[in-house]
Amino acid sequence: WQKREISNFDYLMYLNTLAGRSYNDYMQYPVFPWVLADYHSETLNLTNPQTFRDLSKPMGAQTVERKRKFIQRFNEVEKSEGDLSAQCHYCTHYSSAIIVASYLVRMEPFTQTFCSLQGGSFDVADRMFHSVKSTWESASRDNMSDVRELIPEFFYLPEFLTNANHFELGCMQDGTVLGDVQLPPWADGDPHKFILLHRQALESDYVSAHLHRWIDLIFGHKQHGSAAVEAVNTYHPYFYGDKVDLNNIKDPLIKSTILGFISNFGQIPKQV
Repeated sequence: WQKREISNFDYLMYLNTLAGRSYNDYMQYPVFPWVLADYHSETLNLTNPQTFRDLSKPMGAQTVERKRKFIQRFNEVEKSEGDLSAQCHYCTHYSSAIIVASYLVRMEPFTQTFCSLQGGSFDVADRMFHSVKSTWESASRDNMSDVRELIPEFFYLPEFLTNANHFELGCMQDGTVLGDVQLPPWADGDPHKFILLHRQALESDYVSAHLHRWIDLIFGHKQHGSAAVEAVNTYHPYFYGDKVDLNNIKDPLIKSTILGFISNFGQIPKQV
């Protein structure tokens, strides 16, 4: 990878596989980074560092104000083992079954998966994945319970961005009827162009030079412990599979609560 003999995409897939992530498990689906921060320009400039997301920071620390709020949350919560209010920066996760299904909701079998996770129907239209730009703004700036990253399909599968099956996904409060995913101006409304440019961004010189920092956060030494605290990158203890020994928990209510927590909110990849 360092010699550029394999692509960034292939290397990330390799790491996901090593860390136990699989297309066969929505709860441990391959996780990929947001690489861009520019979803408003008419043309995409891959030579400008300002075009890109800060890969050295998790999604919860992309802005100074947001980072400050998560550090404040961490400092305010007392350590309490086996409690839902354990000390951490994030009580939600960057990858979960519902995040995966929401991204791919316009394609079967993910449509049915999403509906079953939602209790049998689509979510409220305003909460559905409908715009790449607004999803980035939510995950990087606006929503304190949203720190989601991306999935591999954002770099090779234009079909998930179109509502080819004509599902009735609802109508937003501003009157917008949900259909195809709204793309950034630089994609010219073309899902194929979006995927092409997005993949070029992933393989760009800037991302190649900084991707190892994101890998440290997700798969490496900044995943947990003091390095994670310093990097504002700690998650609820239940998200760390190796920290929860269900065999030693005798109370069935607590055990089912933990299992529900894990299945709903995702898991940290195995450390590589």
